[in-house]
Amino acid sequence: MDKASILGVVLGCVMVLAAVILGGSITMFVNIQGILIVLGGTVGAISIAFPTNELRQITSVSRRVFHEPGDEIRSIVGFLEEGLLALKKDGPLGLEKMASNAPTEPLRKGLMLIADGARASTIRQILQTEQIQMEKHHRAGQKIFAEAGKFAPAFGMVGTLIGLVQMLANLDDPSAIGPAMAVALLTTFYGAVMANVLFLPMVTKLDRRIHIEAVQIQLTVVGLESIHVGDSRALLHEKVNGFLVEQHGHHGKNVAKAA
Repeated sequence: MDKASILGVVLGCVMVLAAVILGGSITMFVNIQGILIVLGGTVGAISIAFPTNELRQITSVSRRVFHEPGDEIRSIVGFLEEGLLALKKDGPLGLEKMASNAPTEPLRKGLMLIADGARASTIRQILQTEQIQMEKHHRAGQKIFAEAGKFAPAFGMVGTLIGLVQMLANLDDPSAIGPAMAVALLTTFYGAVMANVLFLPMVTKLDRRIHIEAVQIQLTVVGLESIHVGDSRALLHEKVNGFLVEQHGHHGKNVAKAA
């Protein structure tokens, strides 16, 4: 689990609740009518805006936000180095034996393709196609959360208008003005909190996850091509150095040795 994502959600909710409690009773900020307007409206709008097959991706894409990616760049580089040595020592059979332990699915698939005698251009094409499909899948889920971040505040304003209409319609009844005004203000509050504590941060985190996975596949392709042509270990390190510098912020040779 990604501790930063969990901490961010918890911290955001706790800070908002703390501010509410310090200002009075928390029950003042609980309004069922307002919750139904914002939450129900947002869910309904999302259901209209996206087809069912894309809505089914919400769960799997949400996991990407709270999944800790770990140091997979190091793992990939280390495994590429092992694959290079295995191919030189035991031939294609050595790659086939170790492929099942690969840290990522594209790397496992690439090693198996080399073991099966596939051309380097074929391996690149297959993995790049896989990258495109993976990105499409994640972008579809990301778009849902981005739109939810727009719909939630919009339905907050809808709730505000409903509350104001109810208030103006009952000006002759002072006891009805307070509840109507509460709906007007709290729906805006609910929409803003949902958008800025949950939906929009998830969009940003998913964008980062998509970038990381794209870099991993690019690194995998470069490393597999190096294995395919029989490069030396030192040349393999030079080819992947740029990916290591991007990930860790220092020279890749030291990182590669650590792997």
